[in-house]
Amino acid sequence: MNRLWYLIGVLLVLVGLVHLGVFVVDGGPWEGAVSWRKPFTFGVSFGLSVLTLTWVSQFVRLRARPFVVGAFAVASTLEVALITLQAWRGVPSHFNMETAVDTAVARTLAAGGGVLVAIGIVMTIAAFRPVPDLAPSMRLAVRAGFATLLAAMAFGAVMIARGVVEVMTGNQQLAYTVATALKPAHAIFMHGVLLLPALAWLLSRTLPSEGARVRWIRLATWLYVGAATAVSALALAGIEPVSPSTASVLCAGAVSGLAIASLMLGRLKGPSRRAPAPPG
Repeated sequence: MNRLWYLIGVLLVLVGLVHLGVFVVDGGPWEGAVSWRKPFTFGVSFGLSVLTLTWVSQFVRLRARPFVVGAFAVASTLEVALITLQAWRGVPSHFNMETAVDTAVARTLAAGGGVLVAIGIVMTIAAFRPVPDLAPSMRLAVRAGFATLLAAMAFGAVMIARGVVEVMTGNQQLAYTVATALKPAHAIFMHGVLLLPALAWLLSRTLPSEGARVRWIRLATWLYVGAATAVSALALAGIEPVSPSTASVLCAGAVSGLAIASLMLGRLKGPSRRAPAPPG
């Protein structure tokens, strides 16, 4: 089943990149509730998340792993599909209760977000179960990565909750902007589950000492959390060198790019006899 989930992840990334091309050709605003930015960023981000969880879940002792990863892939696909649909209709996707169709889409997106949060909680709990044959450096990276993923989902849940409150109190337009300050925090923490295990995977092929690998992963975790916290605090304080949407794209892109570069570099350096193996 892994091949299917990997294929879905790649297709979601491609959907996002196609809509970046649509934005370049068609133009329009980059910010705001109606923008080609949304199918681009959500497609790439959800695609990377599906690819990441399919890979990282192999290092977690998780019952019914194909079902859990598959549910995440299906929910992610639904989220991207509905956001893309609304972008082509030229209407907001989240918090839009203007028509019966818009209300159904908004509520489905909220429900899908709840499913993703539930899966994130299940996988984070599973990550803290003992896996004896997993290298300590990879175990630390996976646990820290899932913890940051859960933090990202918490920020996302707060954003949705604040928007829903504004909609319910009659502030439809305010709902689209009330949680923008949380976007960078949500985006940065979202891809730590890719960055840290990818770094551990690279170190397993370049650094012979497991003790040294653990120290490097511990340092990388603190640096990553510290940087993410600093960016989030600046955004919440209203210090914005760039807009929250642009900052979230740049941060998520930087984190994901570093992780993918680590994996590619590890592949180029070849296999290692001391590389951590996924649990059987």
